[in-house]
Amino acid sequence: MAKEPAWLLAARAKLGTRELPGPTHNSKLIAFLNTAARWNGVVWKDDEMPWCGGFVAACLVVAGIDPVKLAARAKSWAAYGAPLQRTRLAPGAILVFDRAGGGHVGFYVGEDDTAYHVLGGNQGNCVSVTRIAKSRLIASRWPRGVPVIGGAVKMTRTAGLPLSNNEA
Repeated sequence: MAKEPAWLLAARAKLGTRELPGPTHNSKLIAFLNTAARWNGVVWKDDEMPWCGGFVAACLVVAGIDPVKLAARAKSWAAYGAPLQRTRLAPGAILVFDRAGGGHVGFYVGEDDTAYHVLGGNQGNCVSVTRIAKSRLIASRWPRGVPVIGGAVKMTRTAGLPLSNNEA
């Protein structure tokens, strides 16, 4: 049995994928985001648009799971699938956060006392793992009908990761 859901493995495979600075854009990133174009409500033409929701959608599509409609909007994910209690989080849970000017969405990979460790897109203009304060969480979700694999991952070290304040 897999230790992590397929969508989280798809996300891990993209770790380090970055936007390109300036007038050029990462065509491989744009193509990946557009694998979920039918759900995103937008078609990506550049890597300057907020893309955290599109990244989550594309990872689910790669795993054969339909994402939320209007997936490009981070807060749309707050109503996706089935709710998951904070005490039942497992790797791959979809976490939705509030932030100044909007929201952010990514995948749970672990937690420490004060923050969730989130694998997501558009975190520092790339796919990365960052720490986001638990107090900012507005929803935790899981694809409906898919069994939850595993449980909470307690991190004893933060691996030098600072606490993120704005993922845009």
